[in-house]
Amino acid sequence: MTAPDNALANLQCRDTAQESLHRAAGEQRDVVFGRKIFVRGVVEVSNYCRENCSYCGMRRDNRNLHRYRMERDALLELVLNQRPASITDINFQTGEDPVAVREIIIPVIREIRRTTHLGISVCLGTLPDNLYRELHEAGADFYIIKLETGNEAHYRQMASPGNLAERLTAIRHLAATGWNVSSGFILGLPGQDDAMILQTLELLGTLPLAGCSVSPFIPGNDTLLSSQPTGSLESALNCLAMMRLAHPQWIIPAVSAMTLLGEGGYARAIQAGANLATINLTPSAVRDDYLLYTRGRNIMTEERILREIENAGCKPSTEGICTALANKLHCAAA
Repeated sequence: MTAPDNALANLQCRDTAQESLHRAAGEQRDVVFGRKIFVRGVVEVSNYCRENCSYCGMRRDNRNLHRYRMERDALLELVLNQRPASITDINFQTGEDPVAVREIIIPVIREIRRTTHLGISVCLGTLPDNLYRELHEAGADFYIIKLETGNEAHYRQMASPGNLAERLTAIRHLAATGWNVSSGFILGLPGQDDAMILQTLELLGTLPLAGCSVSPFIPGNDTLLSSQPTGSLESALNCLAMMRLAHPQWIIPAVSAMTLLGEGGYARAIQAGANLATINLTPSAVRDDYLLYTRGRNIMTEERILREIENAGCKPSTEGICTALANKLHCAAA
């Protein structure tokens, strides 16, 4: 990341120092990507999950949650015929649910790849190697697999998926087998201090990543942490800027959680170096059951996303994520 003696100061900075940090990060994004923001659609296909993370409302021990898996035909109809015009990429997301991967997502990806030019990303947790291979062969090209915290003891304390070593092995395996891989973490989890945040940033910087995210902690409904305080929007924005300065080529999203903690948080994330915005396409009938944190989330519609991009002084990209990454690698090699 940034130089060690500056990292803590950058994480904690406010006022004019923060403005300078964010401006420098935004300018770095502009050098590599221009003032163009990738626009991705996300569909939350299933909320079944075999993990039991303390911070997630979809954890397997939550008996209050109505579980769902979208029908394959409904998912195809949504993506093929109802997606907003600004979308160049689609992301399929689930709890850790191999059934949905095998029965719904892989067949849908095959059809989308056959009939469209959409970039396809997935966020499906840790899976057997054969499912990674089938997903990639079907046409997905970007795998999102987050750490949430890079401190091993804290990872265990939060009951994050599997164990940290397993997660790191999955990231390295995916990158070695042809995937573009994105990771990320939650800032402000209970028990996390600044040293852990910097440790996490340092760890992420050693991984073979094409992108990374940072999300402020939101205490979720039906979780073990529902009474805990929220994470700091300001520190999350600073982390985003630090990631951009250290890794100019990364795809770094503005995340919807930032809209819950302060007016203009999403546009500020773009100004601080983010270059990806995500429109939520999950049908309203099941959206509240995809319980990442709170019910009644601030849903990022196309209208709202385009407004936030404009408010940040940027424009939507007409080029997909993986196309852009491939072009930049080609140019760098030329």
